[in-house]
Amino acid sequence: MLMRIPIIAFLALATVAGGDLAARALDPTDAPREVEVREATAEAQRAQRDEDEVSPIVRDLPASDELAVTGEVKSPSLKSDRPKDFTSLLTTPGTIATKPETEPVNRNAQQLGGTRQISQAGNAEGVYVAEVKIRFVNSRGEAVDKKGNPIQGRISEDFIRGELKLKAGDNYSQQVVRSDLQQLQQLGLFDKVTVSTQEVGTDINVIYNVQERSARSFGVSASISDDVGVAVPLSYVDRTFGTTPQRLSVELEPSLRGIQYDVEFVSPYVAAEDRLGYSVRAFGDRKISEIFNKDIDLPNGDRVREIRIGGNLAVTRPLGDWRGTLGLNYTNISTRDRNLNIARRDERGNPLTFSGSGVDELYTVSFDATRDRRNNPFNPTSGSIFTLSTEQSIPLGSGNIVSNRLLANYIQYVPVTLLGISESETLPEMLAFNLQGGTVIGDLPPTEAFRLGGRNSVRGYDSGDIGSGRSYFLASGEYRFPVGRDVGGVIFVDFASDLGTGDSVLGKPASVRDKPGTGAAVGLGVRVRSPFGLIRLDVGIGDSGETKFVLGTKQRF
Repeated sequence: MLMRIPIIAFLALATVAGGDLAARALDPTDAPREVEVREATAEAQRAQRDEDEVSPIVRDLPASDELAVTGEVKSPSLKSDRPKDFTSLLTTPGTIATKPETEPVNRNAQQLGGTRQISQAGNAEGVYVAEVKIRFVNSRGEAVDKKGNPIQGRISEDFIRGELKLKAGDNYSQQVVRSDLQQLQQLGLFDKVTVSTQEVGTDINVIYNVQERSARSFGVSASISDDVGVAVPLSYVDRTFGTTPQRLSVELEPSLRGIQYDVEFVSPYVAAEDRLGYSVRAFGDRKISEIFNKDIDLPNGDRVREIRIGGNLAVTRPLGDWRGTLGLNYTNISTRDRNLNIARRDERGNPLTFSGSGVDELYTVSFDATRDRRNNPFNPTSGSIFTLSTEQSIPLGSGNIVSNRLLANYIQYVPVTLLGISESETLPEMLAFNLQGGTVIGDLPPTEAFRLGGRNSVRGYDSGDIGSGRSYFLASGEYRFPVGRDVGGVIFVDFASDLGTGDSVLGKPASVRDKPGTGAAVGLGVRVRSPFGLIRLDVGIGDSGETKFVLGTKQRF
């Protein structure tokens, strides 16, 4: 059981002050990381890193974030004419379909001397573009402050324009705009971007309405877990680190049983220079195993702990309609008892690692490709995102493991008007579907089996309680609907199966623990937009009859 309690809501930082620990999961939905793909589970780990992480490791599929309510402090930063204050790279690209502006923006456009009529950009296909404008807005979509002054941005308008393909003098193309907005999203500079048009006679001006992210942030929280007891996670992210759009993020989690860490530097792909994006990362974490659970412990009575230490280097760039990421990865995985003594077998004599020594080492080369056709990566209401990935291990180190991990993930959003409620732009009415699948060819350490069940898998089960297999299939469907401006509801159905591969995992950890291998759940959820982002509370009822509550951040997918 893990519970996070906010202990410091907002700390004051000086202007010179300025991460986010993402659990290595590929997150084409957020991101973002939001994430990131590191552990061999169908329930992906946290995908945070502010939804702008590049993950070189392809072990898992998209997930939403664990709820870690931390106090984030945003330091002030003034706009500069130099392209200096920029940040990191998302795990996956996204598209933002153009929309009509909200009422506050329409009103502010008039206050700023804009044209008389604002229309939906999607209706402007082929129209001559007289001018491309950048307009900074706040979290409410307003382009002026309370005193009626235009909101000033920190990021250079020239830099933003340099990342756009659409130029003054072009004919408007929805496809080009979507490509531009994918690029803006992967930079990680903005919380939200929309596009609107202003009619100028028979021509149009195209306006990119951008809501910037903070230059720097610092977070503190407290956590209580069965493994380490009380811990104090600390996070810091600097989105103005170095030059050009680069970012440094750090998360430390000290406790009485040691310190966990995750440090990453990211330099995203810059379209204006056609410069390759890259990221460098180092991490060390521990947790109670979700593979070796269910009342079968170690001979000394302790529960099995998994300790992972490693790092990776990744490069990324667009590949036509896709975005590809190539990674070099190293992970040292050990199974240990509560006092971190090496554990080789459980109390029934089953091996815990592939090498038999209690330590497995993975040297891998990974590649993932994502095609994003969503209308809005921050809050999609239509379109799809499709990710394919492979990770090949090289027989080096403990275990001499030779394997290939293949993963596929598809998400589809379908707008509906069953209730006829259109007042919520943030939590609109829609159907959302997610299909995932994966398999491992070759050697498979038990700790790298796909874990089924949990908050990002089947929400009527605890994490890993359905099974752990060499292959898996996961399907989820949601009906999302608005309840108010900042509140929405969800009805969901989840299903997952290890496709009968539980016994092919070394030591048969799922079979000896009587895990069913297949499970389903139905449930209801609530979504609330808050200063900490979107918070979700789901109640899932599994086919086993158990009821589980899930508290987290971001949508399930």
